[in-house]
Amino acid sequence: MSKELEKFKVSNSFTFTVEDSLEEVCNAPEGSAGVFVVYAVEGTEKELIMVGSTGTVQNDGTLKSKNGGLYDKIVNGHQFAKTGRKYSWPAQMKLENIAALEVVWYETFTGDVKAIPTAVEGQVLQNFLDENAKLPRWNVAF
Repeated sequence: MSKELEKFKVSNSFTFTVEDSLEEVCNAPEGSAGVFVVYAVEGTEKELIMVGSTGTVQNDGTLKSKNGGLYDKIVNGHQFAKTGRKYSWPAQMKLENIAALEVVWYETFTGDVKAIPTAVEGQVLQNFLDENAKLPRWNVAF
């Protein structure tokens, strides 16, 4: 786990395979804001392949989260095509021969900790860039 994610206490994870329904296995909360980190799992090996976030901090310091929060961003957010991840992830996993994904999510803006979701996402991506000289393969740009 990235050091910058350790301070977030509201966190969980789930595993997704091409046979699963992303809507059913996703345990991220609705109405929440934060980041999610996606790993391709191959046996005991895990490769970080994507980092995403949702939620905006307003000028007055309050959080504006989209209705579905982390859950909706993970399940219905667009990736690889103009279609939700519930459709595009299984297709991409088949193309890349990925058996399973592990998705770890963190609420970054709670009563205890107030971190801007995109700033946390950026820090995780910056650390990956520093170590690998590129972004995770499912992150197109940042």
